[in-house]
Amino acid sequence: MPTTSSTAVDTAHQAWLDRLALAESAVPILGRLYRERDVVTHVHGKKLVNQSPVDILKAHRWARRVDERVLSIDDSIRVLRIVDELGLRGISLDLGLILGEAPADGFEAWVREHVAELPSWSQDDSTDVVLYGFGRIGRLLARILIGHAGSGLGLRLRAIVVRRGGEDDLEKRASLLRRDSVHGAFQGTIEIDREASTILANGTLIQVIYSDDPTTVDYAAHGIDRAIVVDNTGRWRDEAGLAQHLQRPGVERVVLTAPGKSPLKNIVFGVNHDDIAATDTIVTAASCTTNAITPVLQVVHEAYGIEHGHVETVHSYTNDQNLIDNFHKGARRGRSAALNMVLTETGAAKAVAKALPALEGKLTGNAIRVPTPDVSMAILNLTLERPVARDQVNELLRQTSLTGALRAQIDFTDSAEVVSTDFVGNNRAGIVDGLATIATGRHLVLYVWYDNEYGYSSQVVRVIEHMADQMAKARQLLPA
Repeated sequence: MPTTSSTAVDTAHQAWLDRLALAESAVPILGRLYRERDVVTHVHGKKLVNQSPVDILKAHRWARRVDERVLSIDDSIRVLRIVDELGLRGISLDLGLILGEAPADGFEAWVREHVAELPSWSQDDSTDVVLYGFGRIGRLLARILIGHAGSGLGLRLRAIVVRRGGEDDLEKRASLLRRDSVHGAFQGTIEIDREASTILANGTLIQVIYSDDPTTVDYAAHGIDRAIVVDNTGRWRDEAGLAQHLQRPGVERVVLTAPGKSPLKNIVFGVNHDDIAATDTIVTAASCTTNAITPVLQVVHEAYGIEHGHVETVHSYTNDQNLIDNFHKGARRGRSAALNMVLTETGAAKAVAKALPALEGKLTGNAIRVPTPDVSMAILNLTLERPVARDQVNELLRQTSLTGALRAQIDFTDSAEVVSTDFVGNNRAGIVDGLATIATGRHLVLYVWYDNEYGYSSQVVRVIEHMADQMAKARQLLPA
């Protein structure tokens, strides 16, 4: 029986320590570039900013899924130093793509030329954001926005608007932001000021405004101006209701975190975000399920054509359901969410057509609510215009997830061991489970996991960032 010598053990451990030391040396560079210049560094979507040295090593090893080699930490540091030296600002720096293409000869010259051409979103000012409602999605949006604060010249979370829940409301709001049964503890520090009614989270000062009516909120009193209000309440889904936010000075645009009624544009970032016009003051970010399936459906439709299909959503229960049997205005949703699978309706299949008109009238859908708190799955049962092989469609979706235009929306896994909890905190809109793919002639079945809370919230932030960039460009065109 083969044995491992002590020398081999020592060598392996020393190699690990050497790599760990390199990763540790990268941490201050990554942090400084992000804090001072809004440089967001990642490896094929695996963010490196505010990550531990071990997580940085894991991201470099994960890159072997693309070209079957582990990225060199040493080479990554060389790239970071070049970006630092060039003084680049407001860029998305994908070390996986750069190091995957960089030649061995003339490495530094090639990197200098390549990174200098990366698109920049650097702004001269920040954009105020207000969260109207502070439930599951509102608190995750807050976590993401705080984590994206960078130098403070991008999106800036200024306030949350809620109904007062009692004398200890501020403490409870802060506690819910600090601790989450699904997503874990807040990564940082949180302080409250009862007299000023503020929450200070990692240096982001958030005003807590109490109001039952959007038309009574005095944003100007808190120095909030030209803000994007993100309505997380779902109370209003039509233009007239959401326009109430625009009646208040200091509000410039509104985003609804739910499907909206016509004529509002339902936006799935990555698919139709370019449909947002400079004149659009209200848009909606559609639903979590619509965001999960539309990017995948677009890729499949462009490659093979979709004649028709059915979407079955296996969805975690939500606050809309009852913990135990009780009255509910919706059919079946009054039965205990914790004890039952609940068959219910979903508008996601029809909503896809609002973002992807080519599929108008081609999809049907249902939903089954199940007793899990987060992470859902959509099963896409499709009839295509052309035959497709299983390995072929899997490779298409895998490559899209790594290097395609929709790589921020689509992820891919081919692990035989993953279950729903493995996708908690995944920031992609949907994750294709390649091992579950079924392809027979023109019949294709795809299984798409999605964190219906965090993945969706990440898509909402992308919509807000896009609108903020539009607003900044519009202000630059105004006469001095």
